Amino acid sequence: MASLATTAPIIDSSPPDYATRLRRARLGLLVALTPVIMLFVSFSSAYVVRQGLPTLDPRTNQLVRDWIPITLPRLLLINTAVLILSSLFMELARRQVKGQVASVSLAAHPGVTAGDQVRMPWLSITTILGLTFLFGQWTAWRQLAANGFYLATTPSSSFVYLLTGTHAIHLMGGVLALFFAGIASLLRRSVATRSIVLDVTAWYWHFMAALWIYILCLLEFAS
Repeated sequence: MASLATTAPIIDSSPPDYATRLRRARLGLLVALTPVIMLFVSFSSAYVVRQGLPTLDPRTNQLVRDWIPITLPRLLLINTAVLILSSLFMELARRQVKGQVASVSLAAHPGVTAGDQVRMPWLSITTILGLTFLFGQWTAWRQLAANGFYLATTPSSSFVYLLTGTHAIHLMGGVLALFFAGIASLLRRSVATRSIVLDVTAWYWHFMAALWIYILCLLEFAS
């Protein structure tokens, strides 16, 4: 009597390794940043086009150009330096945790010991500098208001508040990610998990710094 042997497929339920998790996290970040890029591209196009568009003056019933260039507060240059410095410390934090991952991997081999890791407060410094940048932006908005330029004063002032305010909102998301990375460290999560969280946060932070430099150049030179 013939017997029928059946074999069940073997399903690999083991968790993905560090490189796979890191690659997936970076891909997710890239997907999340795509609509942000599209948003600021549309804002930039509208900013450039609006400068040359005339509007109808209801008093004279004629087309006039109402675009009044705004002198940006010099404080924005200081804010830019603060954000660039925070991006530098963010990169130091990312590389430090990545070095810890490499040390743990070496320690897993017989006869190899990992050296003592010197913990530097790069993440805390980045968070403080990020909050300092946001406070500086709020101070710059107050300076604009003191000079008579509010959100709805002129089309140019509207775009200044729109571009800088939208960037500040997205940077707040980066600050929240920094707090999350700090909590993951306090809760003693695995080195691999902390490294992935910090890596994604760092690349988002670098993107915010580069985006701010682009916005500042757009407001300063595309007039």
